[in-house]
Amino acid sequence: MPSSALTSFVVASRYMPVYVALLLLLIVAAIWVPETLSGVALSAIAPFGALLGIAALGQMLVVMTGGIDLSTPGTLTLAAMITVGVGDRADGRIWLAIGTAIGVAAIIGLINGILIGGIKLNPLIVTLAVGQVVIGVISRYVRTFPVQSPVPTGLSDWTATRILGVSPIFWIGVAMTLLLIVALRYTTVGRRFQVVGANPVSSQVVGVRVTLNQILVYVVAAMLYAIAGVALAGLIRNPGVNIGSPYLLGPIAAVVIGGASLTGGLASPMSTMVAAFFLTGLNQMMRSLGLPTALQFVVFGLVIIGGMLVSGDRIIKGVERLLRERRRPGHA
Repeated sequence: MPSSALTSFVVASRYMPVYVALLLLLIVAAIWVPETLSGVALSAIAPFGALLGIAALGQMLVVMTGGIDLSTPGTLTLAAMITVGVGDRADGRIWLAIGTAIGVAAIIGLINGILIGGIKLNPLIVTLAVGQVVIGVISRYVRTFPVQSPVPTGLSDWTATRILGVSPIFWIGVAMTLLLIVALRYTTVGRRFQVVGANPVSSQVVGVRVTLNQILVYVVAAMLYAIAGVALAGLIRNPGVNIGSPYLLGPIAAVVIGGASLTGGLASPMSTMVAAFFLTGLNQMMRSLGLPTALQFVVFGLVIIGGMLVSGDRIIKGVERLLRERRRPGHA
């Protein structure tokens, strides 16, 4: 096998489990709960899968630098609340609300980036602390407008429309995925970013601005969380202060199951988005089966542990070990 083809095979093998898992989920659903595979059911699931996927893409970028972001729920929730507060139920203020939400999220990401990339603090502790600060800000901010106020009607009506039979939120997720695929594979900035994540020390030696890359990635990630928050607020119309709670573990799980290297460098936007839809579909199937909430958490946790057991890094090591065995002299 030529070296280039071999390299492509080794790299691609890390992303295979998520597609196998999705196929198995479809088979199980077709046997036990076929109604979840109807056009109506899939159309209903699509926007929620895309929302998780958008947040997971932000988390993926952070993981590619060898970090992790636990401020996701707070950032997403604040963006949703700003959409309500700044939007003030007026369609003419929709874009102001969206711009403000994304701008504030960028500031949160900048704070994370400076503390982690600039001052070199632990990303787990920093993002957890920043997330708690953001939750405190949310608690204060929501007192400035009536409880459970709706988003502007124009935004909620837009999320309720259908483009080719699916919510526009789904297409936003597709667009974000394609944008990141192009950026990471076909641009100098994207390829340099992957190198920085895989080996920051060597990148620093050759003159790449590692610190700047690490700071900017948290900004971009936070903006993706904000986009998900704004879209989710429009989808449910009356967002509450706990709207972001499911997005603490979900995006991390999607990144892990999607085959990203937890040591940084390698990840696939497509696999991450597929993993988000797998988790959303799994959750929907368990609800359709009528499983108790406690058992749903158990299954969800076991899936994540399974994802860790067959993580991309472990698959790569296994494939490399197998190839070394085959290359040994005298191997049959």
